[in-house]
Amino acid sequence: MKNSKLQQNVLAEARARLATDAVDGNTQLNNTLRLLAKWRSVLLQNTVLQQHGTVVMQGPLAGLDFLPQSAEGCHVPKLLGCYEQPLQPHIQAALSAAYPVVLNIGCAEGYYAVGMARRMAATRVLAFDLNPVAQQTCTELAAKNGVADRVTVGALFGAEDFATYAGQRALVLCDIEGAEEQLLDPAVAPALAGMDLIVESHECLKPGVTATLTQRFEATHHITVVHDDGQRSLTEPPEWFRNLAHLDQLLAVWEWRSGPTPWLVMTARGTPPTRQPLRKRGKRSR
Repeated sequence: MKNSKLQQNVLAEARARLATDAVDGNTQLNNTLRLLAKWRSVLLQNTVLQQHGTVVMQGPLAGLDFLPQSAEGCHVPKLLGCYEQPLQPHIQAALSAAYPVVLNIGCAEGYYAVGMARRMAATRVLAFDLNPVAQQTCTELAAKNGVADRVTVGALFGAEDFATYAGQRALVLCDIEGAEEQLLDPAVAPALAGMDLIVESHECLKPGVTATLTQRFEATHHITVVHDDGQRSLTEPPEWFRNLAHLDQLLAVWEWRSGPTPWLVMTARGTPPTRQPLRKRGKRSR
């Protein structure tokens, strides 16, 4: 019944997009193709849940007992464990560094907040999101995975809040849909100069934001820009995945990105010798 309702909604939306006179034919088809691809990936989500359940299969967060639905965006790549795969070596390096504090700004449903808390037994994770549904879901996910005592969920995190963690060995993990340009400014928040950061730079929403952030932090941090060509792979795909049509395999690992969203991995230059820095891998380093 649920899939039937979804099908009806998608068909109605597809017809509406194809019927509009406000855009040219190529744009109509492109928009409709994207809509249908999302619809198909949601159906594949049901297949993954039936075949495997909600436990993340591979990657640095393998074993996280996740959710049947994400708070926003794609879901299947998170379950498969190939989500944001180009970033995974840096996530693994952060896990190995065992930061006492992780500030996850833009935590959504808690994939990273809870997943990292599971892997770092002595780490306190402070997760923030403006969406009340995401806040509630992240709280529930922490309880589901037995880390509720070390994951604190809040709403707004402002630049002035970085001062609370000044001098601490902290990792900032930031994904806030373009608002990183306003939030991450060492001139406004000097405590950032001593923190390590992993930032999703929403170039597709704010062209030039990557260069702006690089310029702000290049005097205080070693910077790696991690690019994403959209390619994903599973180390040991299950038999049911191998049996999917090739198009379905591609859609299963697709992350619904509308344009470039490189990551900035920034390690404070004042890192003590005893501290394990984030691995510097990518096409560009400073």
